Amino acid sequence: MLELRKDIFADERDDNLKEIGKGTQRQDMLGHVTGTSSYFNDHQLQGMLHLKVVRSTQPHARIRRIDTTEAERSAGVRRIIRGADVPVNLNTLLSLINFGKDDEPSLAVDKVRYKGEPIVAIVADSEREAFEAIAKVKVDYEPLPAVFDVEDALKPGAPVVNETYPKNTFTYHETYDHQRLRFGDVDAALATADHVLEQRYQMSPIEHAPTETNGAIAAPDTNGRYIVYTSTQALFFSVDTCSKILDVPSNTFHFIGGTVGGGFGGKVDTLTEPLAILGAMLTGRPVRYVFGREEEMQYGPPRGAERIFIKDGVMRDGRLVARKIRCYFDSGAYTRLSSYAAVKCAAHLPGPYTIPNVYGDVYCVFTNRTPATAMRGFGVTAMDFAIECQMDKLAHLVGMDPMEFRILNAYRDGDMKAHRREAKNTALIECVQVAAEKAKWPLREEFKRASSRKDGGGSRAIIPPTPTDSSRARSTTPAQQRTSYDRLPPAVTREPPREPPPPAPPPSPRPAAPSHGATRFSSVFGTRRR
Repeated sequence: MLELRKDIFADERDDNLKEIGKGTQRQDMLGHVTGTSSYFNDHQLQGMLHLKVVRSTQPHARIRRIDTTEAERSAGVRRIIRGADVPVNLNTLLSLINFGKDDEPSLAVDKVRYKGEPIVAIVADSEREAFEAIAKVKVDYEPLPAVFDVEDALKPGAPVVNETYPKNTFTYHETYDHQRLRFGDVDAALATADHVLEQRYQMSPIEHAPTETNGAIAAPDTNGRYIVYTSTQALFFSVDTCSKILDVPSNTFHFIGGTVGGGFGGKVDTLTEPLAILGAMLTGRPVRYVFGREEEMQYGPPRGAERIFIKDGVMRDGRLVARKIRCYFDSGAYTRLSSYAAVKCAAHLPGPYTIPNVYGDVYCVFTNRTPATAMRGFGVTAMDFAIECQMDKLAHLVGMDPMEFRILNAYRDGDMKAHRREAKNTALIECVQVAAEKAKWPLREEFKRASSRKDGGGSRAIIPPTPTDSSRARSTTPAQQRTSYDRLPPAVTREPPREPPPPAPPPSPRPAAPSHGATRFSSVFGTRRR
């Protein structure tokens, strides 16, 4: 077993893992409370120029003509930068790890796909002169039909947002238009459930609103290198992205990250560094490119909107027997990180609950909205919100206490997850018990005695026969009993939950796991753990 050489860092950190209940001082705390922490924007370099961009006023339009004549004659202007000046204008962040296709230009050339998309960059002696110059740039647009809703974007005849993905969905492994999870026969289980509850949940885009906006300062150094002071949360991603876009070796750059003045996921997209460096390359002087507050709020990448449909089958005694989920991630006009969010979401289904039949479809959809990015658990947070709201409604529907309902359906050690991996080190039951105790929430004795280490495995560890989608399409499903959440809950006696009947024996021999060809994001495929 690998032993970590903790002695190497003994003077920097204490790895006794006993932090809970103690007051621990962050390394950067003194700088923050005394106002001496150094941020990228604290570097005032001699001869520094300022870069600002002309942004699209249209959500979707063809660019007929860009006239920069007046801007070129404007006072203080040192350089006009257009898409043709960017060595490699198309990029997507995760292409660095061979995930996705290059689909987003640094500066738009022929089309704009969201309101606020950068078109022209202007480098001037001062911020004011840069702003005055961009106001003089004239862009002639031919407006095109736009789509702003994920389900509308998937309808036949919808406007194509991003020609790299003409179906308006991200393509996984060059084959699939969504992430898919199949475990057991959901339709058959729903048909036999005592109650079926279907609900819709919506998460709107959320702006990170950091105190410090996105920005970077690039300055020529000796030997043809460039120093870059940046607010990025992903220093090495930013270095490699700039290397790719500017078509130079990564050791051309010396990136200095320092303290980030608020990120929360909104500073991983490398939005300002490439143009700041290109401005320094073309002028031979330091160039500062910083978002204004309006740019940060309106055009900086938000957490993407998510729409989730959950259809659950539950028995009268509270046992969940089926869960069917359809989820749409609004990626905006370009991929950024939303394709990864969909993978994380599929890996999280069906939540921390043992459900013998699970069906999930998760789509990354393109619309003419601001491209979305990471934010604090993106891909999981909204799904957790939807699942837990659903659990409360289901508990109400069958007349169970919501805490006891969760304990009844929680993973236990040895259970089989819908991803065909055994549940280990589970602790939801204990967490619910402690929460109930702290809140003075009464639980019946059998639920107080429940344990994540007991009653798992066995029949709960079997992988059920799972019909393929093609066979499902050919079969006919009996009419389902649909129960509305708005109805009064049925009167039930609060008896201890019945043990589920033993399922059919597993097929023999056990089929081999399918080969997906995926080498990353293995929370779904099991090839790499996060």
